[in-house]
Amino acid sequence: MNVTKLNQIYEGKAKKVFKTSDENLYIVEYKDDATAFNGVKKGTITGKGVINNKMSNIMFKLLEQNGIKTHFVEELSDRETLVKAVKIVPLEIIIRNVAAGSFSKRYGVEEGTILKNPTLEFSLKDDALNDPLINNSHITALNIATEQELKNISDMAYKINDVMKKFFAGIGIKLIDFKIEAGRFQNEIILADEISPDTCRFWDAETNKKLDKDRFRRDLGNVEEAYQEIFSRITNK
Repeated sequence: MNVTKLNQIYEGKAKKVFKTSDENLYIVEYKDDATAFNGVKKGTITGKGVINNKMSNIMFKLLEQNGIKTHFVEELSDRETLVKAVKIVPLEIIIRNVAAGSFSKRYGVEEGTILKNPTLEFSLKDDALNDPLINNSHITALNIATEQELKNISDMAYKINDVMKKFFAGIGIKLIDFKIEAGRFQNEIILADEISPDTCRFWDAETNKKLDKDRFRRDLGNVEEAYQEIFSRITNK
C-alpha cells in the first residue's frame, strides 16, 4: 500500500507509532527495548522487535481468519507494520488459563495451577498508577467504555483465547495467560497492540520451560533464545 511515513505521535516501552499520509492508517515500529514492573527494570532483548512484529502479524492473520477483527493491514519490513488508526481503549485486557505471576501472588495460588475456567480481568492502562485492577462498573462510571463495548471486548477476548489455545497446543506450547488491547476504529471495537512473548506467557507443554518475557523479568537467562524458539515453532508449523 502506497503511504508515506510522517511524524511520530507516540513512543511506548516496546513500540513507536507514526502518522501516515492516510489519516486512517498508522505505522507501528517495534523496538528491542525491554522493560518490566512498569518500567522499573530496563534492558534490551536483541532481535525482539523483529520477532514481536512478525509474530504479531502471524497471529493477527490467524485471528482474522477466525472472525476476529484486528488493526493489522500490512507488514512493511522486519520491524514496521501498517495498521488501522485506532483510538486505544485505556485498558489492559487479561485472560488467564493457568495461575502465574501477579495472579498467583494476589490470590495465594501456586504458580502452574490450572484454573477451573479462563479468567478475564481488566487493568487501567496507567503506569503512574501501576495499572490498577478495575471492574466493569468502574469502567462505565469513568466513561472509559460503554457496557456494550465491554461485552464486545469480553466476547472478543474469550474467542481469542479459544483460537490461540488450540493453535499453541498444536506446537507443544501451553498458553498460560495473555494481555491484549482494544481500539475503536470507525465506531467498532477491534483488536490492537501486539501478541508476542512480551504480552503472553508461553510454557513448553512437556517441560514447562518459560518461553516469554518472564525470562527477562526473573533473570532466568537465555531470553533471546526463548523468543527465537517460540517464533521458530510458529513459523515451522
